[in-house]
Amino acid sequence: MARRQRAYDIRRQPGFGLIALFTFFALYLPIAALVAYSFNAADSLSRWDGLSLRWFISAWNNQAVQDASIRSLLLATWAATLATIAATMAALATTRTPNYPGLTFKYVFINQPLMVPEIVTGVALLIVFSRIKVWTGYTGMGYLILAHTAFCIPFAYLPIRARLESMDLTLERAAADLYATPWRAFWRVTLPLLRPAIIAGFMLAFVISLDDVVITEFVKSGGQDTLPTYMLGQLRRETSPEINAIATVFLALSVVLVTVFYFVNRRRP
Repeated sequence: MARRQRAYDIRRQPGFGLIALFTFFALYLPIAALVAYSFNAADSLSRWDGLSLRWFISAWNNQAVQDASIRSLLLATWAATLATIAATMAALATTRTPNYPGLTFKYVFINQPLMVPEIVTGVALLIVFSRIKVWTGYTGMGYLILAHTAFCIPFAYLPIRARLESMDLTLERAAADLYATPWRAFWRVTLPLLRPAIIAGFMLAFVISLDDVVITEFVKSGGQDTLPTYMLGQLRRETSPEINAIATVFLALSVVLVTVFYFVNRRRP
């Protein structure tokens, strides 16, 4: 028995590799099929007529797709920018301070959108914004921007806070010893060191906003379809290969942004 225990290697888990392979296969096979059929020349998904870019060209020339894409990009840019600014201030306020009672509660409060089911957040925003719409008569994109910003803050906050916690305070203290004001020390020392994490947080928030469906579906008004909600509406009517092409472009954009996020966040100046 003792010999068997000494021979046991915790790095070897029999069967786990097969389970992992099956899991990846189950997850990515539908995505691979979607990408493949986006290049299908046929009008139907039930047959394969060879490779073609006709559905990408069709989606590019579709005015509704163009409007939804522009709206999605503008919404994601505004939401990611505001969320990153708020997350940076929150990260500074929760890391550049001595520990005190209630600090853990602030962490939980900032990350609350990550822990609450998204549909609960969507229903709550719907109730609040519907009242505001009645009182003000305003039905513009501001509600979507506010909703996406609130939902994206914790995604931008996590990499920024992680970077602040790992930063050496020596340079900031040296700047203070050289009579730099807090703002000057922040702009000349803290911000340059924090820039990779800020960029990473912005890109992560951008991807989250760009891909969001649930909150957008609850908050948007008529004529405010983003690209994900437009695709969802089209799938309710018919499954067109054009939707596959849009989804493929969407997937490629998300992969590129997440890859850039990974490499930027890995940098340590």
